[in-house]
Amino acid sequence: MKMKGTESFVQVLKNEGVDTVFGYPGGYVIDIFDRLYDQDDIEVVLPRHEQGAIHAADGYARSTGKVGVCLVTSGPGATNLVTGIATANYDSIPLVCFTGQAPRSLIGNDAFQEIDIVGVVRNISKFTIMVRQRKDLVRIMKEAFFIARTGKPGPVVVDLPKDMMLEEDEDDFDQPVSIRGYKPNTKVHEGQIKRAMEMLREAKRPLFLVGGGVKLSCAGRLMTTLMDSTGVPAVTTLMGKGAIPSGHPLYYGNAGMHGFYVANMAIKECDLLFSIGTRFSDRITGKIEEFAKNAKIIHVDIESSSISRNIKVDVPIVADAGAAIHEMLKRAQYCEIDPWRKQLETWKTEHPMVQQRCSDKLSPEAVMREIGRRFKDGIIVTDVGQHQMWAAQYIGMTGRNQFLTSGGLGTMGYGFPAAIGAQLGNPDKQVVCVTGDGGFQMNMQELATAMAYELPITVCILNNSYLGMVRQMQHLFYDKRFSKTCLCWRKSCEKRCGDISEKCPPYLPDFVKLAESYGTLGIRVFDQEQMESAFDQAAAHKTGPTLIEFVIDPNELVLPMIMNGGTVDQMIVDYPGLNSGSQKQEEK
Repeated sequence: MKMKGTESFVQVLKNEGVDTVFGYPGGYVIDIFDRLYDQDDIEVVLPRHEQGAIHAADGYARSTGKVGVCLVTSGPGATNLVTGIATANYDSIPLVCFTGQAPRSLIGNDAFQEIDIVGVVRNISKFTIMVRQRKDLVRIMKEAFFIARTGKPGPVVVDLPKDMMLEEDEDDFDQPVSIRGYKPNTKVHEGQIKRAMEMLREAKRPLFLVGGGVKLSCAGRLMTTLMDSTGVPAVTTLMGKGAIPSGHPLYYGNAGMHGFYVANMAIKECDLLFSIGTRFSDRITGKIEEFAKNAKIIHVDIESSSISRNIKVDVPIVADAGAAIHEMLKRAQYCEIDPWRKQLETWKTEHPMVQQRCSDKLSPEAVMREIGRRFKDGIIVTDVGQHQMWAAQYIGMTGRNQFLTSGGLGTMGYGFPAAIGAQLGNPDKQVVCVTGDGGFQMNMQELATAMAYELPITVCILNNSYLGMVRQMQHLFYDKRFSKTCLCWRKSCEKRCGDISEKCPPYLPDFVKLAESYGTLGIRVFDQEQMESAFDQAAAHKTGPTLIEFVIDPNELVLPMIMNGGTVDQMIVDYPGLNSGSQKQEEK
């Protein structure tokens, strides 16, 4: 039976198990939206901005393990997806993004809202294609979902000309996917696994470095079992946070630019670094020549091109993290490395992860620890900035909760819409969004979306009146020249005004009034005594989001810190001015 392209489009979505589409209508996709109107199996979620749509699809995908789907019109609708596509691409998140396109007869003639979105996103997506012939629609859509979810996951963009979607054709929905030249690796090289496990047994100071690939393959429990079986300690990247429970006795926290002191020292001093599911980004390695320079390195990654790209490795293993760990467990033996474990405990005791304070105002650490206490089974979604790093440092992971964040691209504005997607995908779970006053303003219009769908998300805004992470770098490395990071600034202010004071104009917007203008609950918290009541009110408010604004001192810093391109020996562990001597902790 012949079907219009719009009918076949909806049928493929159903066949792929899609239950949620994040979409924003427009002229070149109006026929698709019209067809979606007739069915009840797929919920179409209307955001207030296309960037909100794709970040929500991203949060949905990360939290559920399914492919996130978004549908937007051509031109500005498509270009508004670009940041979200790049975000998903860096963090290997499976998305399929459908964009409308001008009729084929008008393409290349500067038609209204025509844009070559395939060319725009080619280098920031896993795959992108325009469907030029109706007979190829079903095949390409099925291939898009297959490509997005297999191998190293990632975003796929499918461009749909309006006239093609109205043509009729007979479709084979049961034809299996077979893509010449794309055969994702599903096997593990037993010889390399055997070699790697032999090296692990022989090492005196072995260390697992656990990345986001372990979470993407849902292998957190397997990884914990491997640690228990071998007795080998582990640290995580930012993207790997949550793969291992924070309270595990062999887990020593996040490594990298703002990582735990003990985690960074462990990488520096280990003699074998067993990396699983991480791409060795500059935020982990610092100065490449000094990174784990005394260690043999084993690298497990699903993408062969990621191995030895940044860090030269001794044993490459191209495999899915979960499959590789499963094979490792078959050969796992307990390692007698008591002196190494004792050394790690010594570093952990001497340099605990406790925030140094610059004032007696509300402590970011206290806020994060309270979030961890209250959301032990929930989903924690962060935006990007200081609050993101504090969340990574102080929120405890239980093995039952999830930690979602934009790691590779570091996308401000990601947190709140991603939390909306996570809540829609997990209606029975508590979702909390940890964000900053700068990042929240980038997509705060999505309060309307959260209200429309009655989503009980707790939004925690840490308001220090600045773009905090950039201000921190200006504080430490630019002689406190706070160039364009103050969010209280007005034209009438002094050009170079320094820190916040009583003379400063009031902060814009008033977040409590903003929440109220959307018909929801807004609470402002100045001290720790008010915090418990605020969270209690949020927990009781079920018909929409609760916005809690935590007012913190702008001088609070995220420490430890390793300057980009620096080394562990240059780690800043002390707040400048609080301790005598150098800001830098020189390892003796």
